[in-house]
Amino acid sequence: MDIIIRNARLEDNAPLVDVAVKAGKIAEIGPGFEATAAKEINADGRVLIPGLVESHLHLEKAFVMDRKPNRSGTLWEAIDITKELKPTFTRDDILARSHRVIRQVVRYGTTHIRAHAEFDPSQGFTGFDAVCDLRDQYKGIIDIQVVAFPQEGIFKVPGTEEMMYEAMKKGADVVGGIPYNDRSAEEHIDFVFKLAKAFDKDIDLHQDFKDDFDSDTCIEYLARKTIQEGYEGRVSTGHVTSLGAAPPDRLKDIIKLIADAGISIMCLPMTDLHLGARKDSFNVRRTLTPIRALRDGGVNMCLATNNIRNAFTPYGTGDLLQVGMLAIPAGHLGGADDQSTVMGMLTTNPAKAIGLKDYGLEKGNNADMVLLDTRSATTAIIDLPERLYVIKSGRVVAQSIRETMLNF
Repeated sequence: MDIIIRNARLEDNAPLVDVAVKAGKIAEIGPGFEATAAKEINADGRVLIPGLVESHLHLEKAFVMDRKPNRSGTLWEAIDITKELKPTFTRDDILARSHRVIRQVVRYGTTHIRAHAEFDPSQGFTGFDAVCDLRDQYKGIIDIQVVAFPQEGIFKVPGTEEMMYEAMKKGADVVGGIPYNDRSAEEHIDFVFKLAKAFDKDIDLHQDFKDDFDSDTCIEYLARKTIQEGYEGRVSTGHVTSLGAAPPDRLKDIIKLIADAGISIMCLPMTDLHLGARKDSFNVRRTLTPIRALRDGGVNMCLATNNIRNAFTPYGTGDLLQVGMLAIPAGHLGGADDQSTVMGMLTTNPAKAIGLKDYGLEKGNNADMVLLDTRSATTAIIDLPERLYVIKSGRVVAQSIRETMLNF
């Protein structure tokens, strides 16, 4: 064997297990066995989880908060600031900031990223091409899916429609979109489906990012379109904060429709809590998509970072456990029955959403896993434990200095 992790805890009130890795795969998993390995790690009852999955991240916009801050804290100022800054981003600048993000998220235990990479006529493909190159450069350390993302809209910015086709030819893995920032949300969605079907790619949209539930909310249109086009299980959406304001009777019907369409929803609490409810003068709303109701209605719920230290989100480190910790109180997920569902929103749920194969702690699956410095699976998120070992494709890609104290 290449690696054996001894005495690992996968869940509370269950026997500790050994996990053996060979040729990048989990070769054996179960209570102690006699095989040996070139590298053996004694977990001593500490928690082992599958690699964290970052299902919604913008690499090329990270760490630019100091260049022009968002004074109002609103979504629309964030969009305007970013539109102004993007033409100033050089390839070297984007790569330097993206390297910083990737190195941080790997250290925090992320083994997969779905990155929304922007382009438009004013900046060309500078950022998009850089992210595609990073996908190749970091192969074997972290897997990166690239989403073709038209932040400024498709039809309201002449030339973007053609660029969407070009992005797919350049090798985008997923068709992105932002219906609420175009002249017609329905027209935008129709185009995205047309493009996705032409290239046989999945879809990932920034959807209904607003405080109120009104006639402009189009998640129902998206869900019906998904079913109509036979795209069940191939569509994801980020934000969808408008559902947090939907009347209970309407919300129940919409959730069923979303579940029937197999749409995954990525809640982005760091961004959505920061930008939302800026016009509320009292009883300020949380402005999150209704995580518990969606989860209980059978929707594949995920938690993700979105942005790191820019006009949309002026903080964050890329640590997905911090995202989960924030979501617990903000989404009323701290109860005994709720808290145990949150880790899945950072691992198995986003893995399903972005179409990962052979994922999870089972024999034969890819050896992507993280050893946490805590002995409680139940409290693994709220403990915010050190990531002692991060293993990607059967290879240690990050290691904490605290791992030398495993037996203490």
